[in-house]
Amino acid sequence: MHIGVFSVSDISTDPTTGRTPTEGERIKAVVKIAKAAEEAGLDVFGLGEHHNPPFFSSSPTTTLAYIAAQTSRIHLTTATTLITTNDPVKIAEDYAMLQHLSDGRNDLMLGRGNTGPVYPWFGKDIRDGISLTIENYDLLRRLWDEDVVNWEGKHRTPLRSFTSTPRPLDGVAPFVWHGSIRSPQIAEQAAYYGDGFFHNNVFWKEEHTKAMIDLYRERYEHYGHGRADQAIVGVGGHVFMNKDSQKAVDFFRPYFDHAPVYGYGPSLEQFMADTPLTVGSPQQVIDRYAAMRDKFGDVQRMMFLIDHAGLPLEVVLEQVHILGTEVAPALREAYDSARPADVPDAPTHASRVAARDEALRAAGEADWDAEYRFETGDNWTGLRAEDKARGEGGEGQ
Repeated sequence: MHIGVFSVSDISTDPTTGRTPTEGERIKAVVKIAKAAEEAGLDVFGLGEHHNPPFFSSSPTTTLAYIAAQTSRIHLTTATTLITTNDPVKIAEDYAMLQHLSDGRNDLMLGRGNTGPVYPWFGKDIRDGISLTIENYDLLRRLWDEDVVNWEGKHRTPLRSFTSTPRPLDGVAPFVWHGSIRSPQIAEQAAYYGDGFFHNNVFWKEEHTKAMIDLYRERYEHYGHGRADQAIVGVGGHVFMNKDSQKAVDFFRPYFDHAPVYGYGPSLEQFMADTPLTVGSPQQVIDRYAAMRDKFGDVQRMMFLIDHAGLPLEVVLEQVHILGTEVAPALREAYDSARPADVPDAPTHASRVAARDEALRAAGEADWDAEYRFETGDNWTGLRAEDKARGEGGEGQ
């Protein structure tokens, strides 16, 4: 199982000091957090996408590529990439580029987004949210899986003889997680393609999270990708820790009370009772999250929100260290020791390339060839005039 941390990239005032970091400080801080996560032995770092204050991460691929250049092992992902308002062509290009730059240490989590005003900023209508998700992802898959794409849909202009560049690393596209909190259509979509399903259960009772995961597992099996218990599941969480559990509560309370997401609502105690938020000792976190296997089954990824609500960077780095050195090893042992041998581990680029090659050999097909095959003789448009004419009903039709 892969365990990691993610940031939603909020720029929040520290309620204990009244100081708000600058955008530059937060951007540099998130790079330090990612590097600290690798040093602490964590498996994954994720960064959200937002296009409005008080968030800074409007271009996660830029930041993740910068982090990739300064790390060597940790996996990089998004939390989330907006499949509704981003052009699928740009997603295909950006994440394939990140694949090459990170040597395959990346995947992405797709989501509809929960900020209504974002849609018109990018020329979209929130009422088309599900339709955009379905159509855009279908196109994204084709852009990665097919060398030349001819496509027409409802929400963007058609594509004619289009090749997305660069092509996916080793001919295998980045793994995709479909992130959702409340939309069963997204669980259905993840199951249809045999992709991963990530339920960010930070705000929800376990019963709701279980219902969404169970739906995904059932439909994963229905579409013939494997048994329900072999589906690829991820869950989110939020913790704050101190060896003295009461000190953890006392320190975290003002941050919770004024948090942009949590604050000014239920009490910390009520929220901890009703959601996976756990504030206490490392052992309390281990016990609570290990027990989730009884309801959710085997999971391949567990990601913790770590830097929300104005927490000082030095405190966040302490939390990353505790999570990586104390909590993560115990949770991996709890989950991996109980996982049946035929239930997959967390997907990686290497494991997916190996699976592709094994499938080619089993089918008696030739090995995948990395040779570049797109020279057209026209470095401006990618097409020669005669190719264009043939493609549009000219000579040769």
